[in-house]
Amino acid sequence: MQEHNLELFASCLAGLERPLADELKRLGVKRVRPLGGGVAFFCGATEALRACLWSRLASRVMLVVGRVDARDAEALYAGVRALPWEDVVAAGASLAVRAHGTNDELRNTKFTALKVKDALCDRLRAERGERPGVDAQSPDALVDVRVNDARATVSLDLAGETLHRRTYLPPDAGEDAALSCGLAAGLLALAGWGGAAAAGGGLVDPACGDGVLVCEAASAACDLAPGLARERWGFFGWAQHDEAAWGALLDEADDRFERGLAALAGTQAADAPASAPPDLARVRIAGTATSSPAVARARECVKRAGLRQVASIEAAGAEDVPAVARRVAAVAPAGAEPPLVVASVLRADHASGDAASVADASAFAAACLAAPAGSRFAVAGDDDGVAAARFAAEPRVSETLGRGRIAVRAAVFDEPPQAAHAVRVPDPAGGSEHVLHVLEPTSDQFAARLRKNAKERRKWARREGVFCYRVYDADLPDYNVAIDVYEGAGDAQGVTFLHVAEYQAPSSVDAERAQRRFEDVLALAPVVLGVRPDHVFSKVRRRERGGGQYRDAGRRPYVTWTAEDGYRFEVDLSGYLDTGLFLDHRLTREMVGERSRGARFLNLFAYTGSATVHAAGGGAVETTTVDLSQTYLDWARRNMELNGFTGPEHSFVRADAMAFVTETRRRPLRYDLAFVDPPTFSNSKAMGKRTWDVQRDHAELLIGVSRLLTEGGVAVFSCNLRSFKPDVETLAKYGVALEDVTAATIPHDFERNPRIHRCYLARRAQ
Repeated sequence: MQEHNLELFASCLAGLERPLADELKRLGVKRVRPLGGGVAFFCGATEALRACLWSRLASRVMLVVGRVDARDAEALYAGVRALPWEDVVAAGASLAVRAHGTNDELRNTKFTALKVKDALCDRLRAERGERPGVDAQSPDALVDVRVNDARATVSLDLAGETLHRRTYLPPDAGEDAALSCGLAAGLLALAGWGGAAAAGGGLVDPACGDGVLVCEAASAACDLAPGLARERWGFFGWAQHDEAAWGALLDEADDRFERGLAALAGTQAADAPASAPPDLARVRIAGTATSSPAVARARECVKRAGLRQVASIEAAGAEDVPAVARRVAAVAPAGAEPPLVVASVLRADHASGDAASVADASAFAAACLAAPAGSRFAVAGDDDGVAAARFAAEPRVSETLGRGRIAVRAAVFDEPPQAAHAVRVPDPAGGSEHVLHVLEPTSDQFAARLRKNAKERRKWARREGVFCYRVYDADLPDYNVAIDVYEGAGDAQGVTFLHVAEYQAPSSVDAERAQRRFEDVLALAPVVLGVRPDHVFSKVRRRERGGGQYRDAGRRPYVTWTAEDGYRFEVDLSGYLDTGLFLDHRLTREMVGERSRGARFLNLFAYTGSATVHAAGGGAVETTTVDLSQTYLDWARRNMELNGFTGPEHSFVRADAMAFVTETRRRPLRYDLAFVDPPTFSNSKAMGKRTWDVQRDHAELLIGVSRLLTEGGVAVFSCNLRSFKPDVETLAKYGVALEDVTAATIPHDFERNPRIHRCYLARRAQ
């Protein structure tokens, strides 16, 4: 291995190969070749260290040790052992091996890593007389093996861990936070941001989240090397590591940062310490967020980066962002480039990300429209692009960064977005009026209806002591959504959440227009109701058989607590299509509680056990909670424990409801009160070959349940099939009397939609 002709490979997010190649050239590397997923290059040891220290786009820098035969385990072992590891791994350095890829013979990456580790250690023991130590968690030297068909490339990772993990991130930041840094650096590179000249006109991030884009932009403008404050490097375990050369690179980087900071901060740098907050009248790099926790986190990142003199993070909604954009543009020196307006409006991995990303897109559009002529605009978003869709012109740059789960669409525009329709919304707390820009001109009607509903519904809820209620239920046909308010309890006391469910539009409705209306709903609802956008959770409720309570794949749960009639309940606002508490059953649960004193209570199809909580609170002497799902049974148990209902008198049974009824009829156990709330349809695998259809099977179910009741006992039966018709004739034939009490169980907030459920009292006929 020749010291001045080392072969290296810098990996990066897909889509950034050419920008990374250009970056390496600027760092002094002469021979570069963009490839899929990175850039191959040749240079000396010092240039390799410089690439590690300065690259903003590379995720790792790998020193290629060799390529070996990998047709099977024995060939791999022999090839790796033949490599000159004594010239690669420093004496005394601990090792770890990371393997990627498989073939017909090497099907397990852990086994591949083990064979490489054995070959490497055996070689070093033969050459040095001792076997090196192995440290899987924090090795001095990390060896990377990539199997491709019958060959394997073996490298030393000079970074040690991803270069995207910036030192301004909090210590507990996960992999997604590091990935955000790489995406931010990539977006800025595509927009042409970098150096003091580019920063002259300033930068505004109107949706700064945790401040990553602001930190990346400010560090590039101040000539701050991304790895300057990093303490651990993979090349510390490299035999050719030159400590003196590394020290010289750090000194150079320190000097460049001091000069860059002084140039961007102007006269402040001579007077103020690095920890001093920026003078907002001078700052040229600004980020805004609507969430006060996000503002606090972003400010901490800027502080950890040492960039407080040149970057500010401010709390601002979409209507406040234009003033920030105009202020940044106003302090630009004569002849400077117009500012860059940049934002990342990615949806989060839970449903609150939809509303938050729409709010971010609104703030981004407002900042773009307020920016002076000649400004540039860059945005990263999901493929359906809630922000990029607002632009009429084609982007100057359009690139997909990353693949699969992390794929992000980045776009750079030279023209601002289209002027949107303005909607004026009075502040619910009596503050200044809000002006929001929406995509559909009719959305002002939705805002007016929601505001009218909210005013009436809040008064009613306070009067009745209701903490969770429906505030809008497809009142306007074109805005076909249901919006529920959840007031937090326990640790969430004083926090208000919104749950927005969009009913899937029929095929006759233009899909793009329906999507624009839904985005307007998500933009307007938090402002009209005075709720933070990141406390708004949205889902699409498809009209399918089988109910909507099941987990929405890909959503991360957001669990909190709410209250009803003095009881506390755990609700999941994002992980499931339903939250765990059916609000239309509020009066039905109260009925159960009122009838429970001294009763033995049975809850069939129990879901999360909310009716059991009411029964226990109403004085039931025993409760039995039955559901086929262990997940829901565990949830029901937590709800009971949350309210202090524990002990052997409260049992939880995992069983198919029909099978439970059949089995219990053979036993002497009888119940005074039952609550039966089956789904419309179910074909759960746990039911075997059977399926459940409430219209088809309800008579058989109620006949069986009636046989479990004591003399004078009653079953409360409910279902949400709108076309449901009880089979009164069959029920009467088998001695079951049915009383329709639906009208008495429809709460005030569901009166617009009285067909939300049907409810009956079932008794054994006298």
